[in-house]
Parts: sequence; C-alpha cells; structure tokens
Amino acid sequence: MKRPQSGEHPAFSEKRKLRLAYFVTHPIQYQAPLLRRIAAEADIDLKVFFSSDHSVRGSVDRGFGVPVQWDIPLLDGYNFEFLPVLRSAKENGILGSLGPLNRQIKTRLIEGKFDAVWVHGYNYLTNLQAMRVAHSRNIPVLLRAESTLHDRSRSRFKLAIKQAFFAWLKPRISAVLSIGEENTTYWKHHLGEDFPISPCPYAVDNEFFQQACTVAAKTREELRASLGLDPARPVILFSAKLIPRKRCGDLLYAYLRAFQAESAQLRPYLLIVGDGQERANLEARAANARPGDVRFLGFRNQSELPRFYDLCDVFVLPSVDEPWGLAVNEVMNAARPVIVSDQVGCRKDLVHPSVNGYVVKAGDIDALASSLRAVLADRHAAQVMGAESLRIIGQCSFEQDVCGLRQALHALIDGFPAAAQPSARLVVPPRRHKL
Repeated sequence: MKRPQSGEHPAFSEKRKLRLAYFVTHPIQYQAPLLRRIAAEADIDLKVFFSSDHSVRGSVDRGFGVPVQWDIPLLDGYNFEFLPVLRSAKENGILGSLGPLNRQIKTRLIEGKFDAVWVHGYNYLTNLQAMRVAHSRNIPVLLRAESTLHDRSRSRFKLAIKQAFFAWLKPRISAVLSIGEENTTYWKHHLGEDFPISPCPYAVDNEFFQQACTVAAKTREELRASLGLDPARPVILFSAKLIPRKRCGDLLYAYLRAFQAESAQLRPYLLIVGDGQERANLEARAANARPGDVRFLGFRNQSELPRFYDLCDVFVLPSVDEPWGLAVNEVMNAARPVIVSDQVGCRKDLVHPSVNGYVVKAGDIDALASSLRAVLADRHAAQVMGAESLRIIGQCSFEQDVCGLRQALHALIDGFPAAAQPSARLVVPPRRHKL
C-alpha cells in the first residue's frame, strides 16, 4: 500500500493549516453540524465538494415519498463547492451508483494543494474518481462509510465481484474512519486486521437536541393536548421512513399483540412519525387497533422532531439492514429508553440491554412485544433507563469525531498534531432491569 513518508508533506510546525478535501454526494442534514465543527478547528482548512445540490434545491425524497426541504442550515459555517456535472449525466435529483457524474475533480485537487482527501462512501463514481486521483498524486485518502456485514444477502457471483473490488480499493486508501463496532468488523473483514482504522462514530449534534428537548418539555402538555392524548397513557414512538426495511409493520403487530387486551387507562399510544410507500398499508393494518390508539403524523422536519422525542416514553426502531440508525442518537438526547432490532448498526455502541433499552431479533414480534411491556411496566424504571441513554450518548459526540479524524491524519501526515482525547466520564455500573 502506498503510504506518505516523512518529508513528503510540508512540516506543520510552522502553524500552516492542513488542507483537507472532503467528497460527499450532497448536503446531508446529519453531517452539516459536524462539518461546521471541523471547519472551526484552527489548524484544519476544510473544503467540501458535493456531487449534487438536490437536498438544498428541495426534491421528492424517494424514501419519504414527499417533497422535502430541510429546515436547518445545510451549507452554513464551512467552505464548499458543488462540482460541475457532466452533461451526459441525468441530474434529476436522484442519486445512484452511476450518477450524478462530476468533472474537474483532478483540477480541484491539484489547484487546492490538499494534504489529505476524505471520502464518504465508496459506491459513487465521483468518490471513486477522487480516490483514484488522490492516490495517483500521493495524497493520503481517508474513507468513511456506513457498511456492515449484516446488510442484504448476496450471491456467490456478487461476493466475488465485491472481493475483487476491495482488492482494487485497498491500495488506493490510506486508512478508514469507523462509525462504530459493526463498521469496524466490516472493514477488518474486507481490508484485513492490520489495516489502519480510526474511530469516528456516527454522532448527531447532541447539544442541539438536548437544548431543543429541554425547550420542548416546557410545552409538552400543549403538544399532548393538540394531539388529543390522555396524559395518563404512555407513548411509544416510531420515527423513520415508512419503507419495508424500517419494519414499522413489525412494531404495529407487536403493539397490537402486547396491549390490545389492556384497559384504556393503561394502553399506550403508538405515534408513527414519517411517510413513505408503506403508509397506506400500515394505516389499513392499524384499523385493527382501537380508535385513536395509533396515530400517523406524517413527515416532520428536523426542528420538529425534538418535541416528539420529549413526548414519548420509549422509542422503537425495528429495522433490518440498518447501517446505523441516527434517530436513536437523537432520541437518547431526550433521555428516553430505546428498543432496536439486532440489525440496527448502532446497537452494540449505544443500546445496552437492560440498561437503557433492549435489543430484539429482527422480525421477532413476540420478543418486541415483551420488550415494550417490560419498558412500560414501570415508569420509574423507564426513567432510569432514559437517564442511562443520556449518559451513553454523551460519549458519542462530534468531539470524538474530531479526535478520530485528527488521530487518522496524525498517523498519515508527518508533523500534524493529534488532539488529546476527550476526558472520559467516570462510569458507575448501572442497575440492570430484568425483562
């Protein structure tokens, strides 16, 4: 593998900023706050290159199935550029492995005199081209992606193609940034146990969500009243795209199995936030519930979500093939217990069974129903679990991301300083709750 040697890059002892190019498909609501945080580093000169601007133009999201215009700033606080698009590419707002196709990547890397290139995802031609050009010019490349080994099954032929692809990719990247334990396992499987890996966990803007949830708590009862919810009844929340792999139907079946025999005073509400192709089918299934028990609230924008996180008593994400599940990060900032399937990528990092929630086998309706009953059986115990969620999510933040990025850059570029790791909190072993 081609690695930069001492002396190939200018020394950073003269306080020259490290020039870092970041390639990503489009402005992403989860990434914008992190990019602002990195851009604020005094010795990093970050330049972001986007393949498409569809998320800031406003477009119909293929998952939600409705027009989406994010209500948080996606381009503020960092230097960026939208790469020119080849005329032969269909720039229709839909991203795929073959498009959009961009040009002038080599020109941008040469003119920018970048010390390192960071690429998000390896299944886009523009990103592959950026890696190829950087490698040819001896610029170290960092790769970050969401992949895990529990994604969709593949034929032997496709697995052989993937093995050949990684044989091509490995010499063209210098290190990978791991978003979590499942992602680390994936990189070691495809790149080898000794390949350089730095932690760069999938995090959200914890400060934003904690502050927003604190504000939301002041108007919690107003929201509850506007939805016509009985304050004595607990709330189960699902918030995601209503598409097959999110498995909202599993939650609906588990809810009906667990609580339909309960009296009205004890029966929880199920709030479903989101939209998508399965909504009509799910609404038809929900007709088996008692009137008012299951509410479909449609797509809600980023700034609205903290009100629902604050309102709920437990959050559930029963997905399959889920690389991470950032909604889990978000709701944990509201100090709420969480239930996820064993195919949600964040489960090993964020969900500690019987501590701040439960992990159930994907598709196991009985186990999901049991976990729901266990969390809601004791509101005080649920609050203790929620407090554990808040403690755990405090250790998955943008500060860890910046430290992981610095760790990787320090290992690759002679003279670039690595920041000290954030001070770890003293963790008292929590009380476990039996299912």
